[in-house]
Amino acid sequence: MEILTLFVCLILSWIFIHGLRQRNRKGPIHWPIIGAGLEQWVNFDRMHDWLVKYLAQSPTVVVPTWSTTYTYIAHPDNVEHVLKTNFDNYPKGEVYHSYMEVLLGDGIFNVDGELWRKQRKTASFEFASKNLRDFNTVVFRDYTLKLFNILIQASFNNKEVDMQDLLMRMTLDSICKVGFGVEIGTLDPNLPENSFAQAFDAANVIVTLRFIDPLWRIKKFLNIGSEAILDQSIKTVDDFTYSVIRKRKAEIEAAPTNEKIKQDILSRFIELGKDPENNMTDKSLRDIVLNFVIAGRDTTATTLSWAIYMIMTHEHVAEKLYAELKSLEEIRAKEENVSLHHYDAEDPESVNQRAIQFAGLLNYDSLGKLYYLHAVITETLRLYPAVPQDPKGILEDDVLPDGTKLKAGGMVTYVPYSMGRMGYNWGSDAALFNPDRWLKDGVFQNASPFKFTAFQGGPRICLGKDSAYLQMKMALAILCRFYKFKLVPGHQVMYRMMTILSMAHGLKLTVSVRGGPRI
Repeated sequence: MEILTLFVCLILSWIFIHGLRQRNRKGPIHWPIIGAGLEQWVNFDRMHDWLVKYLAQSPTVVVPTWSTTYTYIAHPDNVEHVLKTNFDNYPKGEVYHSYMEVLLGDGIFNVDGELWRKQRKTASFEFASKNLRDFNTVVFRDYTLKLFNILIQASFNNKEVDMQDLLMRMTLDSICKVGFGVEIGTLDPNLPENSFAQAFDAANVIVTLRFIDPLWRIKKFLNIGSEAILDQSIKTVDDFTYSVIRKRKAEIEAAPTNEKIKQDILSRFIELGKDPENNMTDKSLRDIVLNFVIAGRDTTATTLSWAIYMIMTHEHVAEKLYAELKSLEEIRAKEENVSLHHYDAEDPESVNQRAIQFAGLLNYDSLGKLYYLHAVITETLRLYPAVPQDPKGILEDDVLPDGTKLKAGGMVTYVPYSMGRMGYNWGSDAALFNPDRWLKDGVFQNASPFKFTAFQGGPRICLGKDSAYLQMKMALAILCRFYKFKLVPGHQVMYRMMTILSMAHGLKLTVSVRGGPRI
């Protein structure tokens, strides 16, 4: 008994002394063997805000775990060092690739080195194409109008809607049209279930859990639990994707040689794959297209959801945005010599006709003149970045500009969610939603990509940035010109812990038409 008492006393003394040694540490307490992993695990569901607390105390936070060391950074100088200055030392890395390979394969977002450079070069050329941009504009307009029709019915029937679910459907339909050239119809009026969409979502959630689940490889080997669900989900995703690839290849082969190639990304890469030097297999095509789907669907829908939430909870922002949209409508109507249809807020058909007319006045150039709308989206991304954390591997030992030492084999993660909330980045009002911070004399002003990191910076800066802004501006312009949104009382808005900053319980709201008594 005395030995046991002595042992307990020694343990308690050791814990006390260990705590005293770290009382001035800026960051979570490090324990032997498990490091700070336990605290990170306990706070997993609110991890982004957990990091905000520590990164506010120090722009660099080191979190050793039982398997590796994570270093989180929030200062632009350190971010620039990782994303640009010493870019080659911070690849996606083998750890990240092994976790995400089942979903992303060897697509552009999951590879490094020469394979990444080759895909990047090809993709950058395609995204610069005016034909693809014009095709995207038409697709994004068409699917926004489909969403508009669903909302108008909800308005006149006093129905609640889950806006995040509707936006996820809209962006999935849009990106499948842009990426595959197919209609999958998840935004049809009856909102049908879609096995591809469900499987894609399930796979996205489960691969994220791998980052904090030390048992995932065992589950995968035994094909049990979440890994069994992942296996079935990937099969569903692959069955759909490969069937589309085979069908599209057959269509291209059967088409007359002088027929214009389809504008979707898959068709364009199939054509590029005819060059033997590209060595493009069906697996390559699958990886390429799914990478664009995950980049163009979830990120855009998530940002639109947070943007609508910000607009509806900041009345002055909603009114200022509405005024800008009304002004553009009048200017474009004069430019096109168009007489705008009268609409009655109590008559859904007249509202729909006016919305179609307004949408027809929106194109790439006219959307570019909506500086306040651009600022609203950018301010949303500052506080609610679609990708809240972005980890990189560390090839060789290095030292960050602030003196933090990084060891090879660890992970360094820049944290856009925290960066947007740091006073040392954005000033004392960093936590406030203020689109005007982006405007000077009414004109939008960009910030450094190493300070505003929603689209990365350096060699991996997002190729789809312009396309994403195009879709988001098209959607918000049409919706916010005609609708007011109101949060359902008691609905809790909080993020879900996954690679994308989606809302855990959706965005439940009611919608009313502007211009009449329905408020």
